[in-house]
Amino acid sequence: MERVPVLKIGDILLVSIQIDMEDQVALQLQEDLAERIVATGCHGVIIDISALDIVDSFVGRTLATIASISRVLDAETVVVGMRPAVAITLVELGLSLPGIRTALNVELGMALLARDRAGDDEPVVESEAEPEEVPEP
Repeated sequence: MERVPVLKIGDILLVSIQIDMEDQVALQLQEDLAERIVATGCHGVIIDISALDIVDSFVGRTLATIASISRVLDAETVVVGMRPAVAITLVELGLSLPGIRTALNVELGMALLARDRAGDDEPVVESEAEPEEVPEP
Protein backbone atom coordinates (compact mmCIF):
# COMPACT_ATOMS: atom_id res chain seq x y z
CA MET A 1 0.00 0.00 0.00
CA GLU A 2 1.23 3.46 -0.88
CA ARG A 3 1.63 6.04 1.87
CA VAL A 4 1.35 9.80 1.68
CA PRO A 5 4.57 11.46 2.88
CA VAL A 6 4.36 13.90 5.79
CA LEU A 7 7.13 16.51 5.74
CA LYS A 8 8.12 18.80 8.62
CA ILE A 9 8.84 22.42 7.68
CA GLY A 10 9.56 24.46 10.79
CA ASP A 11 6.46 24.31 12.99
CA ILE A 12 4.26 22.92 10.19
CA LEU A 13 3.62 19.47 8.78
CA LEU A 14 3.13 19.47 5.00
CA VAL A 15 1.15 16.70 3.35
CA SER A 16 1.17 16.74 -0.44
CA ILE A 17 -1.25 14.17 -1.78
CA GLN A 18 0.11 13.01 -5.13
CA ILE A 19 -1.63 9.62 -5.35
CA ASP A 20 -5.23 8.45 -5.64
CA MET A 21 -6.85 8.70 -2.23
CA GLU A 22 -8.28 5.23 -1.83
CA ASP A 23 -10.07 4.60 1.46
CA GLN A 24 -7.20 2.65 3.06
CA VAL A 25 -4.65 5.33 2.06
CA ALA A 26 -6.85 8.03 3.62
CA LEU A 27 -7.17 6.09 6.88
CA GLN A 28 -3.42 5.44 6.99
CA LEU A 29 -2.75 9.16 6.42
CA GLN A 30 -5.05 9.97 9.33
CA GLU A 31 -3.02 7.71 11.65
CA ASP A 32 0.38 8.79 10.32
CA LEU A 33 -0.46 12.46 10.67
CA ALA A 34 -1.72 12.11 14.25
CA GLU A 35 1.47 10.28 15.21
CA ARG A 36 3.68 12.93 13.55
CA ILE A 37 1.84 15.81 15.26
CA VAL A 38 2.50 14.21 18.65
CA ALA A 39 6.11 13.27 17.80
CA THR A 40 7.06 16.71 16.45
CA GLY A 41 4.85 19.03 18.50
CA CYS A 42 3.95 20.94 15.34
CA HIS A 43 1.09 23.41 15.55
CA GLY A 44 0.07 23.53 11.89
CA VAL A 45 -0.87 21.05 9.18
CA ILE A 46 -1.09 21.90 5.50
CA ILE A 47 -2.73 19.36 3.21
CA ASP A 48 -2.04 20.05 -0.46
CA ILE A 49 -4.72 18.46 -2.64
CA SER A 50 -3.79 20.24 -5.88
CA ALA A 51 -3.04 16.90 -7.58
CA LEU A 52 -6.51 15.49 -6.81
CA ASP A 53 -8.99 15.71 -9.67
CA ILE A 54 -11.88 14.30 -7.66
CA VAL A 55 -12.73 13.81 -4.01
CA ASP A 56 -15.47 11.46 -2.87
CA SER A 57 -17.53 11.77 0.29
CA PHE A 58 -15.27 9.38 2.24
CA VAL A 59 -12.13 11.39 1.49
CA GLY A 60 -13.99 14.61 2.30
CA ARG A 61 -15.08 13.21 5.67
CA THR A 62 -11.56 11.92 6.29
CA LEU A 63 -10.16 15.44 5.73
CA ALA A 64 -12.67 16.78 8.26
CA THR A 65 -11.70 14.04 10.72
CA ILE A 66 -8.00 14.82 10.24
CA ALA A 67 -8.73 18.47 11.04
CA SER A 68 -10.63 17.48 14.20
CA ILE A 69 -7.85 15.14 15.37
CA SER A 70 -5.24 17.81 14.63
CA ARG A 71 -7.19 20.42 16.59
CA VAL A 72 -7.42 18.11 19.61
CA LEU A 73 -3.63 17.68 19.35
CA ASP A 74 -3.14 21.52 19.24
CA ALA A 75 -2.55 21.85 15.49
CA GLU A 76 -4.63 23.81 12.99
CA THR A 77 -5.31 22.39 9.53
CA VAL A 78 -5.32 24.25 6.22
CA VAL A 79 -6.25 22.53 2.96
CA VAL A 80 -4.57 24.14 -0.04
CA GLY A 81 -4.71 23.75 -3.80
CA MET A 82 -8.36 22.79 -4.07
CA ARG A 83 -9.44 22.68 -7.69
CA PRO A 84 -12.79 24.26 -8.61
CA ALA A 85 -14.25 20.88 -9.60
CA VAL A 86 -13.30 19.45 -6.19
CA ALA A 87 -14.89 22.41 -4.40
CA ILE A 88 -18.07 22.03 -6.45
CA THR A 89 -18.20 18.29 -5.71
CA LEU A 90 -17.76 18.83 -1.97
CA VAL A 91 -20.57 21.40 -1.92
CA GLU A 92 -22.84 19.15 -3.98
CA LEU A 93 -22.16 16.29 -1.56
CA GLY A 94 -23.10 18.58 1.33
CA LEU A 95 -19.64 18.39 2.92
CA SER A 96 -18.81 21.70 4.57
CA LEU A 97 -15.52 20.38 6.02
CA PRO A 98 -15.95 21.80 9.53
CA GLY A 99 -12.72 22.88 11.19
CA ILE A 100 -10.82 23.06 7.93
CA ARG A 101 -9.55 26.35 6.65
CA THR A 102 -8.54 26.71 3.03
CA ALA A 103 -5.99 28.69 1.06
CA LEU A 104 -5.23 28.83 -2.64
CA ASN A 105 -1.66 27.51 -2.36
CA VAL A 106 0.98 26.29 0.10
CA GLU A 107 2.56 29.74 0.48
CA LEU A 108 -0.76 31.34 1.49
CA GLY A 109 -1.53 28.40 3.77
CA MET A 110 1.79 28.84 5.57
CA ALA A 111 1.15 32.57 5.94
CA LEU A 112 -2.32 31.87 7.35
CA LEU A 113 -0.93 29.48 9.96
CA ALA A 114 1.89 31.88 10.84
CA ARG A 115 -0.59 34.72 11.29
CA ASP A 116 -2.82 32.56 13.48
CA ARG A 117 0.14 31.43 15.58
CA ALA A 118 1.25 35.05 16.09
CA GLY A 119 -2.30 36.04 17.06
CA ASP A 120 -2.29 38.71 14.38
CA ASP A 121 -5.62 39.55 12.76
CA GLU A 122 -4.12 41.59 9.94
CA PRO A 123 -4.69 40.37 6.38
CA VAL A 124 -1.96 38.22 4.85
CA VAL A 125 -1.93 40.15 1.58
CA GLU A 126 -1.89 43.90 1.81
CA SER A 127 -3.76 46.04 -0.67
CA GLU A 128 -1.72 48.10 -3.07
CA ALA A 129 -4.34 50.84 -3.12
CA GLU A 130 -3.53 54.18 -1.58
CA PRO A 131 -5.20 54.80 1.78
CA GLU A 132 -8.16 57.13 1.61
CA GLU A 133 -7.74 60.52 3.16
CA VAL A 134 -10.24 61.24 5.88
CA PRO A 135 -11.23 64.91 6.05
CA GLU A 136 -10.74 66.54 9.42
CA PRO A 137 -13.91 67.82 11.11
